[in-house]
Amino acid sequence: MDSKDFEAKIQPLLVAGRGAEVEAMVTPLLANGGGPAPLWAALAQALRVQGRIADAAKIQEMLVEALPGHVSTRFDLAESLLLMGEFERGWREYSYRYSLNHTYRIERKVQRPRWDGRPIPGKVLLIHDEQGYGDTFQFMRMVSWAKARSGAQVVLEVNHETHSLASRMGGFDALTLRGELPPHFDVHCEMMSLPMVMGLKMSDLPGSIPYLTPDPDRVQHWRKRLAGVKGLKVAVVWAGRPTHFNDANRSMTLAALAPLAQEGVTFLSIQKGPSEGDVARPPPGMNIIGLSPEIRDFEDTAAILTVADLLISVDSSPVHLAGALGRPAWVMLPFLPDWRWLMNREDTPWYPSVRLFRQPSWGNWQGLVQGMAKALADIRAAGPTGNRL
Repeated sequence: MDSKDFEAKIQPLLVAGRGAEVEAMVTPLLANGGGPAPLWAALAQALRVQGRIADAAKIQEMLVEALPGHVSTRFDLAESLLLMGEFERGWREYSYRYSLNHTYRIERKVQRPRWDGRPIPGKVLLIHDEQGYGDTFQFMRMVSWAKARSGAQVVLEVNHETHSLASRMGGFDALTLRGELPPHFDVHCEMMSLPMVMGLKMSDLPGSIPYLTPDPDRVQHWRKRLAGVKGLKVAVVWAGRPTHFNDANRSMTLAALAPLAQEGVTFLSIQKGPSEGDVARPPPGMNIIGLSPEIRDFEDTAAILTVADLLISVDSSPVHLAGALGRPAWVMLPFLPDWRWLMNREDTPWYPSVRLFRQPSWGNWQGLVQGMAKALADIRAAGPTGNRL
């Protein structure tokens, strides 16, 4: 069997989380310490899907040393390092993110040098967003830090969808929209390169929370809209953006949340996209109100999160918005989570108000939701002065 056929055979197993099987298939072929790089990469991935991140990182380190120009391996190493909380090296390797098939199209070509983290008084620094909405919400906190560190005039460039929230944040001198010609600037920095150039450490987190605030008029509107809702108000999102490269691993169905249906809990669907229609067929016993058609933008989402008692969501942008607002959120994470959630912990240094619930095994949403249902019942039993959400 040639290497392409072998890869075609093991890839479905990796997608299904059957890493132990792939490890058993690959290990004998590498017993002499040699072998082609793709086999070693497959072994590293097999270890990752088993949650053995440190073991996978050792192999990825070896591959990077042998093939320093193989950028996808460097990015894989970055994800492993960041998952383990090894920020210094992780942020450096993460700078290779734009050389991947699914990201190179969004790289911004800027004819100015990237800021290197040193003071530049008298200069103008352009900080621009680059990837998903959740990424923007997560790293907006660093804009004011960059202004303080650089001593520069800071121009912040964001997309249209996050512009109004950013306008109330502060920590910059001018705000501009992606796609429009920015004012003059001397140096630039992608928002998600700020951790690398500023040497972000775990101890620097979370910074000042909240760093985003809702629109008071929208909050007033949603307080009136939801005034008649009794009991615990829980906003809910069960699926991420379908075009996300890892969406199959991070999204679920509304039906899978059936164990959460409890007396005294009203769910507020803020699900957007193809899955929002699932609210018309809720699980038995679930009291749920579909708000999605009324949500015009993230300002409405922020206001709903302010009025609601809790957000329950898969790994998606509303989680980061809730965290940035300082609102309680419970996040449903796959067995192998995105790098920012680290491993083996229920809290996150990024957001003090966020609690993490993890799949106990690959694809096991049932076990996660059952644990979350018990936590929700405990909150209800404790009453309004009981356990912290």
